[in-house]
Amino acid sequence: MPIKTIVTGAKGRMGQSVLACAADDKEFEIVAALDRDDRYNDHLKPGVVIVDFSVHTFTPTLAAAAQAAGCPMVIGTTGFTYAERTAIKSASNGIPIVMAPNMSVGVNLLFTLAHVVTSVLKEGYDIEIVEKHHRRKKDAPSGTASHLAEIIAETKGLQHSKIVKHGRFGDMGERTASEIGIHSIRAGDYVGDHTVIFANEGEVIEITHKAHSRDIFAKGALLAVKWVSTAQPGIYDMADVLGLQVSRRTE
Repeated sequence: MPIKTIVTGAKGRMGQSVLACAADDKEFEIVAALDRDDRYNDHLKPGVVIVDFSVHTFTPTLAAAAQAAGCPMVIGTTGFTYAERTAIKSASNGIPIVMAPNMSVGVNLLFTLAHVVTSVLKEGYDIEIVEKHHRRKKDAPSGTASHLAEIIAETKGLQHSKIVKHGRFGDMGERTASEIGIHSIRAGDYVGDHTVIFANEGEVIEITHKAHSRDIFAKGALLAVKWVSTAQPGIYDMADVLGLQVSRRTE
């Protein structure tokens, strides 16, 4: 039996990619392709999986409705506030939710590599993150860059919110040993490039992932749909889907 699936944010770039990839896979049946202004309650049935690539202000409302209807979720939307994250986590008490800033298998390997390298190079290396996206991306930094910083901070035993510097301007003084810099580039049609830099005075190590097609994210999201359709209630990420061991967010 194909997995009955709803796509929200269906008019966006990611929503369109998910629909196109699902159309080529007999394991999925798209029962609704919705945008945030469309009526969605009539489509929510127990066991129907929601793939959400809408906007962060809408997702918590959708998650509450999904919990009430018994619909598992895969959330690829980014830019959530703390309150919005809390609301989504509350919904996961009743349904399984895979929530990840990036569904690409390669990017999730990048998360794991960032954890491994940081665990070895805990001292003496300056860490910077550079992310590049297309000119139409509205939020910055990307959810992927923020998650990389969270993984690195937790691996170092530091509090993410206290050490991240978003770009630099003016006389900020000398760089501290613990800070993590995040730099966002918005230009052209970059699908998504992320580089983590580990540098000291003698060497530089760079870990980079470059996305050339949104299909890699869409296929990862559909992989998460298959996984979450049989999962128990709770909040999960792509590390759970892929069976990877990475540092977990604590803030």
